[in-house]
Amino acid sequence: MAFLLEIVTPEKRIFSDEVEGVVIPGSEGELGVLEGHAPLVTNLQPGELRYSKGGEEETLVIGKGAVEVTRGKVSILTDLAVTSDEIDEAAVEEALKRAEDALAEKMSDEEIATVEASIQKSLAQLTFKRKRRKQI
Repeated sequence: MAFLLEIVTPEKRIFSDEVEGVVIPGSEGELGVLEGHAPLVTNLQPGELRYSKGGEEETLVIGKGAVEVTRGKVSILTDLAVTSDEIDEAAVEEALKRAEDALAEKMSDEEIATVEASIQKSLAQLTFKRKRRKQI
């Protein structure tokens, strides 16, 4: 009982393989998908994505984007998809500080939205990295 999971960023295809299930951070909370799930399209929020393959659970952090569930396939288009090992905690903390400092400056609504999105991605990465470190 498996379906195809594809995770794609603007830079490359991150993952494409058969999985038994996936849990996605959606705009309304976590979304669990198993084979035979009803078709849908929804927005992603930065957070932890988990999928099971061969009885093992794998995790990565994703950014904003969209997910499409169709018969036999889940397609995830996101601006970020990395594993815990790929996250440089110090660099993410510095990016978060720069983004928070930028909010103190006068900006347009569009610039504020961009900075807030950056903050969400940074916080998602830090939470993910620190959670993984505690589990080891």
